[in-house]
Amino acid sequence: MNLTQKIILLILVGLTLYGCKTASVLSEADLEVPNQFINSADSSRYSGNIAWKDFFTDTHLQLLIDEALRNNPDQKMAIQRVEAARANVRLAKGTLLPSLGASIAAGQQRFGEYTMDGVGNFDTNFSPNIREDQRMPQNLPDYFTSLQSTWEIDLWGKLRNQKRAAVARLLATDSGRKLITTTLVAAVAESYYELLALDNELLIIEKNIQLQERALQIVNAQKEAGRATELAVKQFSAQFINTRNLEVDIRQRIFATEASLNFLVGRFNQAIQRSMPILTQPLPQQLNSGVPAQMLRRRPDILQAELLMQASRFNVNAARAAFLPSLNITASWGLQSFNLSKWFDPASLAHNVFGGLTAPVFYRNQLKADLQRANAEQREALYAYQKSILQGYQEVITGLNKINALQTSAQLKQQEVTVLNEGVAASNDLYVAGMASYLEVITAQKGVLEAELQLTATRKAQFFTMIDLYRALGGGW
Repeated sequence: MNLTQKIILLILVGLTLYGCKTASVLSEADLEVPNQFINSADSSRYSGNIAWKDFFTDTHLQLLIDEALRNNPDQKMAIQRVEAARANVRLAKGTLLPSLGASIAAGQQRFGEYTMDGVGNFDTNFSPNIREDQRMPQNLPDYFTSLQSTWEIDLWGKLRNQKRAAVARLLATDSGRKLITTTLVAAVAESYYELLALDNELLIIEKNIQLQERALQIVNAQKEAGRATELAVKQFSAQFINTRNLEVDIRQRIFATEASLNFLVGRFNQAIQRSMPILTQPLPQQLNSGVPAQMLRRRPDILQAELLMQASRFNVNAARAAFLPSLNITASWGLQSFNLSKWFDPASLAHNVFGGLTAPVFYRNQLKADLQRANAEQREALYAYQKSILQGYQEVITGLNKINALQTSAQLKQQEVTVLNEGVAASNDLYVAGMASYLEVITAQKGVLEAELQLTATRKAQFFTMIDLYRALGGGW
């Protein structure tokens, strides 16, 4: 069998293995995404591309976010993951090119007298035609320096697909960094507005402590005048103590929230500067959800899932190409001599070139297992991509619906607080006039305290929902 026939045989073996029945590969089946979000008033505009500095206008919050993007440990680790992925791309590109190395070596060897090399040297040394100065030494030195190169010719695209997979993973890693960025921006903003809400709750508690302290003074005076009982004094005292306990709890939560926010910013604990109370803090600008297709192009998690799906497809192609023969070329050029003085003599020049096809024959099961693994990973990536689309759509429609509900709830809660405050004033006047019981006063004060705290919680929920919707639309990076 001549060389041409051998090459043809290797190719046929590779093609046979390549064509063996393997697990089917799923094609990219796009989900049928709706044309617009539910209850989306304006689908022609899109707010996901608004810069975070334009969305969050509070200067103290802007400073916190800017510092967090510079110092947050997760953000720094994400950047290093991108650098590692970029290095993998350079590594994959390098496999497409010939490798070149240089070596220099020196050694010594002695042939045994009863070996073929030893016998040959013995005959040469004692031949009558060889002068004394031409005889081979018993201990033979060897000096060698060369340039060596190896190159795998990418006949079937295996190396190119591996490079494409590395590029896709790099882009996916960068999308992962953007996902961390938008998550970090949202987390810092939510912690900041949590602080504003706690500040407002503290103001409400302190105001109620003052009101209840005055009420306690009044009931004590009435008791001394014989117009109130000890039971009334105890009831007012218990309410006063409970409200002071709420103050302690609020202050502890403020401290914990400040510590959490400092951690996000990437610094040790220090005071957090903030601006106006949350009830007077303007909500971020109204968001327009646009159409779902815009979200798909913007959300980092969806982009990351899509790129990982592409990388898995390239891995499948590379695994299939591994069944085919590979062409490798090796070459070296250098100087070799057993005489140091002749080492760099032109006569010491030596070189070789070798090329060969290698086809997988005996490790077919290993290649089939690798292909099955690549197919499974591709399916998993496809399902992850579909899940990210469903999750993104669900988050947007939930946020849109919640914004409208909270807006109505905040208006009603504000009306409730106004009415209850009027009730507290009326109950105090009636109690002093002897036309209302102390239980009515306590109930009125407790009701306005709960309503004001609920109003603060509703306002905070409005901010949180706007932030979540901004993140869900792919904003923040």
